[in-house]
Amino acid sequence: MTGNLSLSAAQALFDAQPGWLNTASYGLPPRTAWSAMQSGLDEWRHGRTSWEEWDSSTDRARRAFARLVGAADEDVSIGSAVSQQIGLVAAALPDGARVVAPDVEFGSNLFPYQVHASRGVDVRTPPLPALLDSIVDGVDLVAVSAVQSATGEVVDLAEVAARAHAVGAVVVVDATQATGWLPVGVEHVDALACAAYKWLCSPRGTSFLYVSPGLRERVRPLAAGWYSGEAVHESYYGPEVHLAHSARRFDLSPAWHCWVGAAPALELIEQVGVQVIHDHDVRLANRFRRGLGMPDSNSAIVSTRLPGAGERLAAAGIRAAERAGSLRVSFHLYSTDADVDAALTALS
Repeated sequence: MTGNLSLSAAQALFDAQPGWLNTASYGLPPRTAWSAMQSGLDEWRHGRTSWEEWDSSTDRARRAFARLVGAADEDVSIGSAVSQQIGLVAAALPDGARVVAPDVEFGSNLFPYQVHASRGVDVRTPPLPALLDSIVDGVDLVAVSAVQSATGEVVDLAEVAARAHAVGAVVVVDATQATGWLPVGVEHVDALACAAYKWLCSPRGTSFLYVSPGLRERVRPLAAGWYSGEAVHESYYGPEVHLAHSARRFDLSPAWHCWVGAAPALELIEQVGVQVIHDHDVRLANRFRRGLGMPDSNSAIVSTRLPGAGERLAAAGIRAAERAGSLRVSFHLYSTDADVDAALTALS
């Protein structure tokens, strides 16, 4: 499936109003995803079908995500938010565990550990450039985003994982700002969580958690319900617990229509190919950087401090964001050279 749809053909499936440069906040749906979701909502409105048809999209999306990150289907669970899923991993930490995370880490991969302070879990937050030097003997878990939300900095996961595993620590990655534009896989990490509503162009309320087979045995499925059963349709009632042997034991019962929209969106990302999208996104980001006199970088997210930049972009109809005191502009497969030039004109 990967790479059989051209970028231009994919762009024709989006209805982006010019000036949307804020995918780091939320991505836009392709028409295939929007139409599928509207059709499902119409079926719900009139009661034309049972829920199983909608639910089939959940496993379609799971399989697509697994392919995107190089994981086995059985190692991927679905949920509604990254913090909910990473909370399962945090709850598996022993009393007195030590966690290291960058001081700019997004809260979803930070707060779930900090709430265990009452049982001695100690969270250290060095600056990102000092992260590697902070991974020392006694550290139990390293939490880091593949791409930082506030700054767009891309982390070398292989390097972080090598240092962490050398001291016996597990690595938990938030890939929300990476998967969909940056080739990122699970080969070096123990857990990887990703919200799909940004670069995967899916409805909000859809997220994934990869858990390595070794870590899976240490994580308790605290939100277990009927959907976590080995045989879903035999898990509705009664006291006997037969949880799935796969990572499905961590599944949260899905909000069906969100997944109806997610499956075709993820499949479109696959059809274009993440490397193709990466090259397009980074090219536009660097075009924007050069226009501001900034050096090229390796990220689809541009963060810069320009007084009044947010107001000037908004006045020109450019939608971006301000994070951590800086302007944050982000480019995805539906972004165009004209979007870049309009933003530069507004800021000049």
